[in-house]
Amino acid sequence: MAENGLGAGRYLAPAELPEATVTTAHQLATSDGATVHGLLRTVPGASTVAVLMHPRQDFSHHVLVPELLSQGYAVWTQGTRTVGNDLTLLHEQALLDLAAGNVFLRDKGFSRVVLIGHSGGAALAAFYLQQAARPAAQRLRRAPSGKPVPLAEAEMPVADGFLMMAPHPGQGALLLRLIDPSVVDERDPRSAAPELDPYLPANGFAEPPGSSAYSEEFVAAYRKAQYDRISRIDALARELAEQSAAARHRYGETRDAADRRTALATGVLTVYRTDADLRSVDLSLDPNDRPYGSLFGRRPDLTNYGVLGFGRLTTPDSWLSTWSAISGNADLAACLPEVTVPTLLVELTGDQACFPADAQRFRDRSGAADLAHVRVPGRHFGAPLREGMTSGATLAGAEMGAWLRARFPAGALAPG
Repeated sequence: MAENGLGAGRYLAPAELPEATVTTAHQLATSDGATVHGLLRTVPGASTVAVLMHPRQDFSHHVLVPELLSQGYAVWTQGTRTVGNDLTLLHEQALLDLAAGNVFLRDKGFSRVVLIGHSGGAALAAFYLQQAARPAAQRLRRAPSGKPVPLAEAEMPVADGFLMMAPHPGQGALLLRLIDPSVVDERDPRSAAPELDPYLPANGFAEPPGSSAYSEEFVAAYRKAQYDRISRIDALARELAEQSAAARHRYGETRDAADRRTALATGVLTVYRTDADLRSVDLSLDPNDRPYGSLFGRRPDLTNYGVLGFGRLTTPDSWLSTWSAISGNADLAACLPEVTVPTLLVELTGDQACFPADAQRFRDRSGAADLAHVRVPGRHFGAPLREGMTSGATLAGAEMGAWLRARFPAGALAPG
């Protein structure tokens, strides 16, 4: 659905790569035996490599790739073992995927490796840096559902720098803002408690594109109800995960085929209506330069009822690790105090997922002594703020390049 000829700002074509770019494809084995894939793009003289990775999305052709290559930096784009299908995504396993990429890049001879976290990639990168900096024995040993994850046995090189563009607070914390708390029957995508329905005029909703106006009392009740819905889904996910774990334990003792089937049949959670952040339609809440609408488009009152949405289909393990703001570990603000490498935060002024208060909180929570925070016009996925303006991705890339050159000159070797 077009908006001023820019679409919803979700799909922005990247610029052309520099002519001297050499691109190679690589398949890597993780320390726990999974397979992941990545593209390495290099330009002559590049000794510093930027890593672009997202827990759920394919970043192979990310808009920042040509921006960084044109400034003399190599770029590594990599997917997780579940890229494009996050039904079973565990963020703890994704750390092993990211670790495999970092080991590969060190082995390739790059003197500096910097992680770039865009959107949900920021929480993933911060989670990785938190765990990589800990002594192996102090790393997490299990995902929130109890599933073992061998982080202690993995080689996890600490990166030399961390850059964020439009970072949202993490998949779980983001879903807490987006989930519709008026759902009264998790089996019925149309069920709604009228007193909590965000798209009823009686509660403050206005017909788009006019901004809605919710009362402080409604906002407070709504946000409490969002937390309560997450908590209820958490309880169900834990119950199902515990049933599966118990069946696995029994099978280990009895070798009974029925227990084995029960262990595998964890079921799939369906979470309806996850495009209901009040800020998408009430621009007076946490104001910035964002347009009306959500990350999914101009009509969240409609897309909220659609098939697509964050956390729509997920296993109990994945819900607790990735989509639960209560149980998940990949929370940007929670991880940042242990991230001490030089850090740059690029805030986009028209972001619909990272609001000014978020950016300030991330800045305040950072453990980096070398910390910079800049603001540039643009929207969450890097589109221009308005038609005719320079894209947010280009402006962010310029800020990143200047920051990198001051610390890691493109062709410089590490000391010693």
